[in-house]
Amino acid sequence: MHSAQELVANVITLASLPTIYLRIRDELDAPTGSVAGVAHAISADPAIASSLLRLANSAFYGYGGKIDTISRAVTVLGIQQVHDLVLAISVSGAFSLFAPRHLDMPRFWRGSVMRGLAAREIGRNQGMIGVERLFVIGMLSDIGHLVMYQTVPELADEARTVAAATREPLHEAERRIVGCDHAEVAAALMAHWRLPTSFVDIVGAQTTPRLGGDYVYEAAMVHVAARIAEADQENESSTAAAERIDPVIWTLLEMEPASLRRIRESAELDLAGYTALFFPNLGNERARA
Repeated sequence: MHSAQELVANVITLASLPTIYLRIRDELDAPTGSVAGVAHAISADPAIASSLLRLANSAFYGYGGKIDTISRAVTVLGIQQVHDLVLAISVSGAFSLFAPRHLDMPRFWRGSVMRGLAAREIGRNQGMIGVERLFVIGMLSDIGHLVMYQTVPELADEARTVAAATREPLHEAERRIVGCDHAEVAAALMAHWRLPTSFVDIVGAQTTPRLGGDYVYEAAMVHVAARIAEADQENESSTAAAERIDPVIWTLLEMEPASLRRIRESAELDLAGYTALFFPNLGNERARA
């Protein structure tokens, strides 16, 4: 049996966040941190700077190509949102060379984007402020599976196969077969990377939101978002997906199960566009496959 910390220890040298992200985080944490300092740090990495400008000028952010410098991007989007977007770009880059057995990477990343979009849509539905952070948290919430399929691929695949055949919740099958589940692994990796506490706690509690502490509400949103993404990939009906969610979750969120369909449809509208923005090479990889 394996612990989450053990699995993370086996990949930290392979999946390290780039220095540019660490510099941005240090700039944000410093008492003297500034927009200029963050912009300077981002500009030092042309690839990340280019990705950030592409995102900022996309139709989804509504600035119509008017953001032509990193300084303006930081000023317009805000330091926190820039941090979160650079984090998402950095994490996808850190895992870009991973090719785990039993895992279709284009499918995985599309599913991750769907998680983020669904989490954001739930936040909007609830009138939350700062829902863009929910998008990034949702998008990164399944990275535990990347670690598991890279370190214990046979056990991870066995857990998924058993769960699919028996309808046992995947995280329960993983705990029984692997020794830990994907949420624990993702939280352990995020803690090692020293990501914000909210990321660690929300992602760690996504399978059991009541354990989310101060972030139980957000963990419940990511929980529902994960079910929506799974339903989308498995061609499961929204009604069936909603029925598999514990009624306690719906009560906690003060949502009706019937709302899942509308949330899913809204997220699906943006799926192709956001996937192309964050992972422009996925289409090529699919074609080669």
